[in-house]
Amino acid sequence: MNSTAIARSNILGRLRAAPVATLPPLPDVKAWFDAQRRNEDLAQRVVRLRTAMQAVKTEFHDVTQANWPDVLLRIAASKGIGNLLIGSNTAHGAALQARPLGELQLLFYEQPIEAWRDQLFDDVDASLTSARSAVAEIGSIIVFPTPSEPRLMSLVPHIHFVLLDAANIHSDLHSAITAEGWSDGLPTNALLIGGPSKTADIQQTLAYGAHGPKELIVLLRHATGAAS
Repeated sequence: MNSTAIARSNILGRLRAAPVATLPPLPDVKAWFDAQRRNEDLAQRVVRLRTAMQAVKTEFHDVTQANWPDVLLRIAASKGIGNLLIGSNTAHGAALQARPLGELQLLFYEQPIEAWRDQLFDDVDASLTSARSAVAEIGSIIVFPTPSEPRLMSLVPHIHFVLLDAANIHSDLHSAITAEGWSDGLPTNALLIGGPSKTADIQQTLAYGAHGPKELIVLLRHATGAAS
């Protein structure tokens, strides 16, 4: 046996003889969050989410299943929005199409980005996507992009409308992850949107719309109630 083989044998022998470390027990994450979680009802979670997001210039409107398209169209008209990008084959897109649109033009995300990149970046005023849920504690909307509503819909247009069901507002992120079964599968991008895009990198002056939508408008859909 040559010296190289002997050295290899000695190394492997020491590795095999070394005691196997016992891993410490994993922390009980659920128990920690259960102990820290606020005892809030839905109305309190709604208030906390709205307060946190409005503090960073997010616009909220209370809507119902019946009237949210009319509220959106009213807002679009008041802001002078000429066109609105919606996803392909979505229930909320179909509900909006069924309304008299007036001067608003609907655009559909139904072709690869390479085919219409310039139009998307230069000519689209606003977009509408659904939200999966929201987290009251950190004041964020959760959006899971899909083939029908790709990531660029919440990134490129100057104004982003988000349709959020109030019943899907969680107290904290751990509650959202466990209740929605995130461990069973996640999209390429799981987005937590806390407000319109903003930066203070330039001369420490806060500017909105630098890296994404300048306005975030949440249509908070309640089981009952009236539009704001």
